[in-house]
Amino acid sequence: MKRMAALCLALVLTLTVVACGKKEEEQPQEVTGESYSVAALKGPTAMGLVKLMHDAEQEDASFVNDYTFTLAASADEVAPLLIKGELDMACVPANLAATLYQKTEGEIVTLGINTLGVLYIVENGNAVRSMADLAGKTIVASGKGSTPEYALNYLLEQNGVKPMDDVIVDWKSEHSECVSALATGAATIAMLPQPFVTVAQSKLPDLRVALDLTEEWDALDNGSALLTGVVVARREVVESNPAAVDAFLSDYAASVEWVNANTADAAALIGDYGIVEAAVAEKALPYCNIVCITGTEMKDKLSGYLQVLCDADSASVGGAMPGDDFYYGV
Repeated sequence: MKRMAALCLALVLTLTVVACGKKEEEQPQEVTGESYSVAALKGPTAMGLVKLMHDAEQEDASFVNDYTFTLAASADEVAPLLIKGELDMACVPANLAATLYQKTEGEIVTLGINTLGVLYIVENGNAVRSMADLAGKTIVASGKGSTPEYALNYLLEQNGVKPMDDVIVDWKSEHSECVSALATGAATIAMLPQPFVTVAQSKLPDLRVALDLTEEWDALDNGSALLTGVVVARREVVESNPAAVDAFLSDYAASVEWVNANTADAAALIGDYGIVEAAVAEKALPYCNIVCITGTEMKDKLSGYLQVLCDADSASVGGAMPGDDFYYGV
């Protein structure tokens, strides 16, 4: 009996030690924060950040990481700083992310998608109800040789319309030129991104959103998505502290959720930061498709989109499709 009791006691002690060990292993590891410099472009790709930007400036900010934000007018200002290591992260056009990956030989990593498609076909009239209805029409647009042209051509082709033969596209150098053409009556149909759609409608109350190109892309059900912007980071930053990067993505996702749920307050912040006028932002926000998509879903949507661009012109993605190490967290 004594021997049996001793064995039972030993078994209990062993199980207790194992259980305690498991509890210790299950304890979440404390994340060591980092100081991150983050840049975004004035426009939809920066809108989802405004809550995080605002809260990070407060004295009682309680984020794991310290953040410094920079807003730029164009990607040309951001790309060199990212390459030189003067920025840790940046919100950039999706195809630029792929180009930077190639240019730096894989030293740029995509953390997530921050903006889906923002392109729309608008019309002074009621003739356009589908992509097929664009056959025989003239469209004013800006963005030749870049994403707008590739996206438009792809959607036309997928709907049985030959871009070079069936449709005339009058390419302008600026979106504002397209708005002017509509205002003067020189054009009745245009392809515009938000928030320029909202700006145009403020000048032309009868201007109608005929087609949402994001919805048209989704209708193809090919597993990809029409994208505008992504958030990228330098590989050195990602590999040095993945937990801190995850904390940033969590902060970013919370900011995006707040922006989408609080349009008026978010628009006020967007105006305060000089991204877009508050009145325009309030009307445009519901149509800017601001998101924070990460992981496998990010890879599926982004790789499919980049493949479309690469098939149209490999130079648009830096000469070739990026490798799997381009996608963070998969």
